[in-house]
Amino acid sequence: MNANSTDYRIRAFQAEDMEAVLSIWLSASVQAHDFIAPRFWESKQGAMRDVYLPASETYVAEALGQVVGFYSLYENTLAAIFVQPNQQGHGLGSALLEDAKRLREWLQLTVYAQNVSSVRFYEARGFVPMGEQLDEHTGEPELLMRFRRTSA
Repeated sequence: MNANSTDYRIRAFQAEDMEAVLSIWLSASVQAHDFIAPRFWESKQGAMRDVYLPASETYVAEALGQVVGFYSLYENTLAAIFVQPNQQGHGLGSALLEDAKRLREWLQLTVYAQNVSSVRFYEARGFVPMGEQLDEHTGEPELLMRFRRTSA
């Protein structure tokens, strides 16, 4: 099953989405961050389930009754955006990001500097680098990026 722009819908996260969201987050994190050991991501599943997701405003993309992607907002921070690896490259990530941008005047995010494809993804969609810092959990450099909606 491949989702395209016509066969999925974005809706608010529901409790029964938790396992699917965690699975997407883990598999996409391991794939996108090959410079960080998979056991690091595995060790963070409990915090995602019990702390980060409950504290966030989360939306899922659903195709044929299955969750295939999601994003989470914490105030004006895009805290997470992930698409199931076998669904990537079909526009779903862009649609999720556009939905998030629709909900806020401005957004900020952090992205690992080594994750070049994601940095390019955000830059192509209007995010600009605002600085660099070290991630406190991994010690890896990450970029702080920001998007601000322009007035028409």
